[in-house]
Amino acid sequence: MKTEELISAFEAVLFAGGEPLSIDRFAQVFEIEPEEVVKVLEALEQRLKKNKSGLELVRMENTYQLATKTEYADYIKKAFDIKRRTPLSPAALEVLAVVAYNQPVTKSFIEQVRGVDCSGVVTTLIEKGLVEERGRLELPGKPLLYGTTKNFLRCFSLNDLTELPPLPKTENDMSDVGEQLEIADDTEEEQVG
Repeated sequence: MKTEELISAFEAVLFAGGEPLSIDRFAQVFEIEPEEVVKVLEALEQRLKKNKSGLELVRMENTYQLATKTEYADYIKKAFDIKRRTPLSPAALEVLAVVAYNQPVTKSFIEQVRGVDCSGVVTTLIEKGLVEERGRLELPGKPLLYGTTKNFLRCFSLNDLTELPPLPKTENDMSDVGEQLEIADDTEEEQVG
């Protein structure tokens, strides 16, 4: 298959799937090497930019997905009558930060860090697809472990967890992390994948 055909085929697969697809999966489907997959994805990204497309290629760790550009979110909401999602509460942002920086973690660890019960907040974050169960800890009672999802990366415009802002060195700096997460949470509402 010629390069231009591959680019178009990758675009079609990503559009039809609607979900992130890994480099390895592309390599299997198209029977090409992972290095070639990366080159084709880079070419697709350039094509979308060159054509001033309303779509963009989003990378999350080793997976890729097509998403609409944030600047068109208002039109998409109007066209599909999408109601504005309620933003994350300060408690939800705190729990999300604890999970993101320390994962995998148990609910009791989160509660120890925050000093309050977090059952409802964890459930909400799971429902929003930002946190997921990651197995069980090998201790009495086998408590559940939680971690962030690929949706968390997409919503906060992160390629991977290494792009999280650094943790503050003092308590006075804690407000900076909260502000950065709130700014990213606003982006979540604007980006429609």
